[in-house]
Amino acid sequence: MNTDTTDFGFEKVSPGDKTRRVGQVFSSVASRYDLMNDLMSFGIHRLWKRFAVHLSGVRRGQSVLDVAGGTGDMSMLFHQRAGDDGLVLVTDINNDMLKEGRNKLYDKGIVRGMRYVQANAEQLPFQNNRFDCVNIAFGLRNVTDKQAALCSMYDKTKYGGCLIILEFSTIVLPQLKRLYDDYSLKLIPWLGKVVANDEASYRYLVESIRMHPDQETLKQMIEAAGYARVEYHNLTGGIVAIHRAWKI
Repeated sequence: MNTDTTDFGFEKVSPGDKTRRVGQVFSSVASRYDLMNDLMSFGIHRLWKRFAVHLSGVRRGQSVLDVAGGTGDMSMLFHQRAGDDGLVLVTDINNDMLKEGRNKLYDKGIVRGMRYVQANAEQLPFQNNRFDCVNIAFGLRNVTDKQAALCSMYDKTKYGGCLIILEFSTIVLPQLKRLYDDYSLKLIPWLGKVVANDEASYRYLVESIRMHPDQETLKQMIEAAGYARVEYHNLTGGIVAIHRAWKI
């Protein structure tokens, strides 16, 4: 990774500036994050998340590390599988997002088997070889040093455990690309302005998708972190992809 600059949407900024500005984005959007997800994806994000959790194979009593867990959608689904006698540890670098997720799950009565820790994905402060599944959903593209985060997640995965990455990716259907570009680059920032009173944050979020590694490049990065049997599934024409890998 070039240590001098990194991507903040279409801008080139210093790594420290990216970390700071991404923090500002998510503090700004935290209270409307779930609503905007439903509006932007027409609710389809809920199906993507359910399929990702299904691919994880998590069973009752197992442990899950939900990195960049945000408002807790994935954590809630993992808890349904792991149960009260399992562990879902939610971590996010942004305290506003973490509080939104914790409050949402508390309100739903999901308390046992849950823990919340504010932490940086690049330096996860947990025991190595601890978790049956490590998950990051719609968070990796916002990490300043993605390779460092993948290596940190590898360290925390048990041998025999899996990594799940759900993230926006590269369109594989040419006929869909132009429609998606028009929608995401024009309409989503407008929705951000009207619904969340924050056009700039949603413009960054759309631009960050364009700067994220494509499916094959991310697969190679996951392998470089040490994982094996890396595979990916394109969903909705490649708008998102789920990467799954194993620590063996």
